[in-house]
Amino acid sequence: MLYPQGMNIAVIIPAAGSSRRFNNAPTGLLDPKNKLDEDLGGRPVLQRTVELFNKRDDVAAVIVAGPHDDEAFARFELRHGDKLALLGVTLCRGGKHHRGETVKAALAHVPDNATHVAVHDAARPVTPADLIDRVFDLASRHPAVIPVVEVADTIKRLDPEPIEDTPADPAAAILGLGNDGPSDLRRVAETIDRTNLAYAQTPQVFEKDLLLRAYAKIDTPSTDDAGLVERLGEPVVTTPGDPRNIKITTPADIPLARAIAGFKPPAQRATHKRF
Repeated sequence: MLYPQGMNIAVIIPAAGSSRRFNNAPTGLLDPKNKLDEDLGGRPVLQRTVELFNKRDDVAAVIVAGPHDDEAFARFELRHGDKLALLGVTLCRGGKHHRGETVKAALAHVPDNATHVAVHDAARPVTPADLIDRVFDLASRHPAVIPVVEVADTIKRLDPEPIEDTPADPAAAILGLGNDGPSDLRRVAETIDRTNLAYAQTPQVFEKDLLLRAYAKIDTPSTDDAGLVERLGEPVVTTPGDPRNIKITTPADIPLARAIAGFKPPAQRATHKRF
């Protein structure tokens, strides 16, 4: 790969989340787990994500933003600090309330010689190298570039409130069968036209000064960096993403990530328990 001339990219990896959705998924496990500690070919998810970037000639720095709270950050540093240091990573505390605060905290550690900033989800450890190459190359010619995957399925907007699911059998209702927790049933509010809709992926890459300007104006929680740039009225260019660029959200995504990357399941204790 021929890297664009004059590009020095600082990669920010927000890793301050608590994996709430990962632990809410039905796994049969009693102990809460952080998805970034899950095993991918003998290394934690977070390390695999860092390794997508740390050896690239066009990357000036990799910054991982961990939890904000003292105790959580200490545990995070104990699990990952030594390995991240060996990979040349700068580790900092993230935000207290939402992802936007975490990215903003990491921006303070971007080196002066960086020309661009890429933000990549910590839970996307199997992003294809050719996708990263393409996004980085386009960023040398456009101030803001993101990969997207066009929506192929019908999209439904749901009512926010769940509905009751009462068993038809009175005896089952008395015994509590079929009603062992909060209902996950909701009514459809509307069907959304999927024309020109797309899922945003990462890495999202921006000229450094543009992203700094966007985050200087942040006043509401944000889960998408490009959205903040859009609020400035600046154009964001899209390029086709890749369906293999999955974001690990539930335990079911772990074997899928292993299959995409060609990793075997661990034959011994899980990586997050070896520390």
